[in-house]
Amino acid sequence: MSVLFAACSLRRCLGLTLAVGFGALVATGASLAASGKGPDSVADTAERVIDAVVNISTSQTIEAQKGVQLPQLPPGSPFEEFFDEFFKKGGEDGGSRARKVSSLGSGFVIDPSGIIVTNNHVIADADEIFANFNDGSKLKAEIVGRDSKSDLAVLRVKPDKSIKAVTFGDSDKMRVGDWVMAIGNPFGLGGSVTVGVVSARNRDINAGPYDNFLQTDAAINRGNSGGPLFNMDGEVIGINTAIISPSGGSIGIGFAIPSKSVTGVVAQLREFGETRRGWIGVRIQQIDDAIAESLGLSKGHGALIAGVNDGGPAAKGGLQTGDIIVKFDGREIKEMRDLPKVVADTQVGKTVDVVYLRKGKEQSARVTLGRLEDSEKAQAASLTKEKPGEPKSVTKNVLGLGLSSLTDDLRKKYKIKESTKGVIVVSVDRNSAAAERGIQAGDVILEIQNEAIIKPDDLQIRVDALKKDGKKSALILVMRGDEQRFIPLTIP
Repeated sequence: MSVLFAACSLRRCLGLTLAVGFGALVATGASLAASGKGPDSVADTAERVIDAVVNISTSQTIEAQKGVQLPQLPPGSPFEEFFDEFFKKGGEDGGSRARKVSSLGSGFVIDPSGIIVTNNHVIADADEIFANFNDGSKLKAEIVGRDSKSDLAVLRVKPDKSIKAVTFGDSDKMRVGDWVMAIGNPFGLGGSVTVGVVSARNRDINAGPYDNFLQTDAAINRGNSGGPLFNMDGEVIGINTAIISPSGGSIGIGFAIPSKSVTGVVAQLREFGETRRGWIGVRIQQIDDAIAESLGLSKGHGALIAGVNDGGPAAKGGLQTGDIIVKFDGREIKEMRDLPKVVADTQVGKTVDVVYLRKGKEQSARVTLGRLEDSEKAQAASLTKEKPGEPKSVTKNVLGLGLSSLTDDLRKKYKIKESTKGVIVVSVDRNSAAAERGIQAGDVILEIQNEAIIKPDDLQIRVDALKKDGKKSALILVMRGDEQRFIPLTIP
């Protein structure tokens, strides 16, 4: 089974992996030469940029763990001497001492004054960071800023002379099949050049909220993370970040963060030491075929709003749960994952037009963006309202679900807030569509087809109406904990 690896953090234990990784690197170059296709040589380009590529070495102190206590053994036991030696070897602390761990990655200079870009995971938790240059010089680096969501970090060194720097190119201009060149520090070898093509664009590998990777078959191995991926003009069009491999060595499937996603983050890290992303305050989900059918859409497109933050920009702009955002600030939203990237790239404080569908009709709203980082730091406001009278417990079976009104006992049992309105699932028929969709006891049904549900009878009445209209499925809004999600259920 193939495994996704960060292509960096080579700790000093190479062994057989070194031979495997190096063999893959050589084979790639040999196949290019043998094919007679592609660039005649990349030597001139490599020579022009290689001095701007650095090896990033880090050290981290791992605190000692508490020693394991010696087992209680009967006096004179034949194991007493063995365990005494095993547990106490290296001192009274059982051998558990603070130790330093080293790792290696790659990076590249973007400013002759000493500004370096790399991956955040290359320098994460490091006590010391050094940039090792192609001429053999070594400079201590300090962190200017870092961002875990995009896995980017900006470092600064203080050279005594101007150093070689490279520039960013336009990753949007790269087409599948275009030649690219990677330079980095695979397996600690340093200054290694590999060549390949762009294999695919816009890859989502579930590495973060803004996945939009370039895929390449240029050999990328452990230690390459943070290194540049160049076009044939010597411009950086990506940052090598991850590989898929069953062994940890290159099999020709590597991923790079496109420069279009890098430049804005790097600029903010250099200016502010942190990112300042746009935020509108919605929780969204993908529209699959079943949800599209439930909503009467011919195909799934856009981002379905599964929840709106009270007092957030979207709420102030009039957006509601169940709306489908199809255009944001003039940019089309084809699928759910398009929206977070577009919103994050939009300037905080900017007022934009948002086009959305509500019950099949296209509408528009004006939304002024907040800042994502501020929303994450803010404490959740209390939503507790005046406690209503205890509802009468009514249980009803609908669509394979045993439903009850929300009583104090049920709220306490499943830790449901007083502000949550709906009906609670107390049982699920294991042979039902609801069970297949993952609904479980303790979930709260808030809406069906964008209409609020207050008591179990409401759900039955609405399902009967949908069935009479010839609908084959019903779209319900379910809350579990603090998360809301739309789920389509087949109407029998």
